[in-house]
Amino acid sequence: MKKPFFVVNPKSYLYGERLEKLALKADEIAKKYDIKIYFTAPFVELKNISQITENIILTAQHMDETKIGRGMGHIIGEMLINSGVKAVVLNHAEHKLNNEKLELTIERAKELNLDTIVCAGTYEEVKYISSLKPFSILCEPTELIGTGITSGDDYIEKSSEIIREIDSNIYVMQAAGVTTPEDVYNIILKGADATGCTSGIVLADDPEDMMEKMVTALKKAYQERECKQ
Repeated sequence: MKKPFFVVNPKSYLYGERLEKLALKADEIAKKYDIKIYFTAPFVELKNISQITENIILTAQHMDETKIGRGMGHIIGEMLINSGVKAVVLNHAEHKLNNEKLELTIERAKELNLDTIVCAGTYEEVKYISSLKPFSILCEPTELIGTGITSGDDYIEKSSEIIREIDSNIYVMQAAGVTTPEDVYNIILKGADATGCTSGIVLADDPEDMMEKMVTALKKAYQERECKQ
């Protein structure tokens, strides 16, 4: 069994001191529970978050395939690494890439030893992206993002099966509609290798507490799965 990880994805909800507070708590939680936490941040915040944390895996919310040189306003891998980044999210519904750009960007990220968390919605997209062999695939029907409605059992089972039949080394991430610790628990118990959250954390009355509750739910579900092996 793969040891699960958790993705905290503030998107563009937080910046400055508010983002720092969440990042510091994520750093504390990652160490306390011995869990990998991939923490995304807006590009202008990456360097600062890197300087105040030690245990999270700092993650960019996008990357371009561009190499050092010409490219106005592009997000270049070497520059991300220089800011402390170790992973990138690609092809999110809010930042889609065509197939050519996606293939080139995944290849660039691999060249730079950056973990790639690549988003996919339909079964066809899940199958195609699996063939590119990224580090992880985030299976997330676009229509469920931010709704508080999690993916159905059929979708979780079939999308996970597609990935594992093509390459069992790819981490299967299911995260559509995750808003509560119970959602996290159920998704991991159903066999996902990872999950994550945005609005359920950043819009909670106490985001730091909610994040910790979600991580403990993930750990609990994983331990229960281990016991059944």
